[in-house]
Amino acid sequence: MLGQMMQKPLLISTLIDHADTYHGETAIISVNTAGGTEETSWGGVAANARRLGSALSRLGLDPQARCGTIAWNNRRHLEIYFGTSGAGFVCHTINPRLHPEQLAYIINHASDQVLFLEPTFLPIAAKLREHLPKLQHIVLMGPRDAAAAAQVEGLIFYDELLDTGDAGFEWPQFDENTASSLCYTSGTTGNPKGVLYSHRSTVLHAFASNTLDCVGYSARDVVLPVVPMFHVNAWGSPYGCAMSGARMVLPGPGLDGESLVNLIEKWGVTLAMGVPTIWLGLLGHAKKSGATLNSLTRTVIGGSACPPSMIDTFRDDYGVETIHAWGMTEMSPLGSTNMPLAKHAGLSDEDQRRLRENQGRPPFGVELKIVDDAGNDLPHDGTTQGDLMVRGHWVLDSYFLIEETALENGWFNTGDVATLDSDGYLTIRDRSKDIIKSGGEWISSVELENIAMGHPEIANAAAIGVTHPKWDERPVIVAVRAEGFEPDEDQVLGWFDGKIAKWQIPDKVIFVDALPLGATGKVLKRELKEQFDDVLTG
Repeated sequence: MLGQMMQKPLLISTLIDHADTYHGETAIISVNTAGGTEETSWGGVAANARRLGSALSRLGLDPQARCGTIAWNNRRHLEIYFGTSGAGFVCHTINPRLHPEQLAYIINHASDQVLFLEPTFLPIAAKLREHLPKLQHIVLMGPRDAAAAAQVEGLIFYDELLDTGDAGFEWPQFDENTASSLCYTSGTTGNPKGVLYSHRSTVLHAFASNTLDCVGYSARDVVLPVVPMFHVNAWGSPYGCAMSGARMVLPGPGLDGESLVNLIEKWGVTLAMGVPTIWLGLLGHAKKSGATLNSLTRTVIGGSACPPSMIDTFRDDYGVETIHAWGMTEMSPLGSTNMPLAKHAGLSDEDQRRLRENQGRPPFGVELKIVDDAGNDLPHDGTTQGDLMVRGHWVLDSYFLIEETALENGWFNTGDVATLDSDGYLTIRDRSKDIIKSGGEWISSVELENIAMGHPEIANAAAIGVTHPKWDERPVIVAVRAEGFEPDEDQVLGWFDGKIAKWQIPDKVIFVDALPLGATGKVLKRELKEQFDDVLTG
């Protein structure tokens, strides 16, 4: 016997319709790429999304045509998110920080038929155009611009394209498993691989992110997604905010500390989301300027491990709760968030502080386990390390245009080395490619980095394993000094005393002006290893 309940497909169009119907007047603040700020609303975004869906449908695109975007976080990009997917096309967000060769590879691999881009990136498009044989339309995200039109033949202007669409356009209905959006991995080894999300997986991901033990967006929140909209769909925040009716502040290209502090204080941001390297700049400017960040109640930090010192600074200096999160492009990306259980209420401040340093527990919809090299399940005792495996409602099955499964016995291997405790709390010990093996023993680069960055005179640090004639590998710290300070190697190495086993203390500290960052803000340890691999043998 089947249940006697209504059935409606879980479609992204239902999210924007909900935001329009019940939160239509809620403000959306957008920083324009060319400068200045504009204010719209969920109702305005919904109307333009329908116009866009209508206009794209009239272009004669193939069913499920991929529509690429090379854009920052702004109002037009938000409209494209809903207009493309809602009309049955695939929203393909592309990282603008990639090399032109990688951009061309990704656009061609995805067979993008439309490319939306900011005026900033028009020269790149003009240069690549002849290398993109499947691309039919390039849409400049703005009004008509005669100088831009002269650079690219047949250039379409976003605002004019909207004028050809119908604000009363009715979203098509289709299977909820239909593809909705496409993101490519960062491609640190080999070419990037595509992860193709479905409407169903995206809506379920939004439901999960809106629970109180995850991000918990609210109609009372003002959300600042500093994480780019080209990075795993801004961690799903546009969909979660549409579902809850939260206000959004879209920061455009200016992600420096001063710009972010100004946005938080001007618009009363309550929730901000980004990677640790972004928050280093924000905290640095807040301290220098004397900003109080009074409105900010919580930050979500993911992308790489958050240094405990950063959690302490947010809490102690600004009264801001840090939600430590973990996920991957292959997971849409939500995998876990760190929120305490009821039984933790009686813990001491120090024990609660330590609890918040790990990556937290998975929400309903995600399952985690750890295995040994032979694939055998390992105990969830909080100390046994193993390869982290995941499965769930918004985890990929296979990569885009690759027939074979990406799974091992139904589970996805994340490439992380981790521990799990009996409550499901996850601690990422390292990426399997970054963990340091010294004399047959493992040393966590994450743990070394957290200690180094706790030094008050260190602004940023990375731990790498370099070649050693006796121990195979030994840890080395590559550090950036905090502004106005000049710590020496002995001071930094002395900071490790009593915080870690003596044999795990790094052999050397190398000071640099800046760490190399990848397109998503992560430190490029491979470049550091190539540069400094001989520092203990040369």
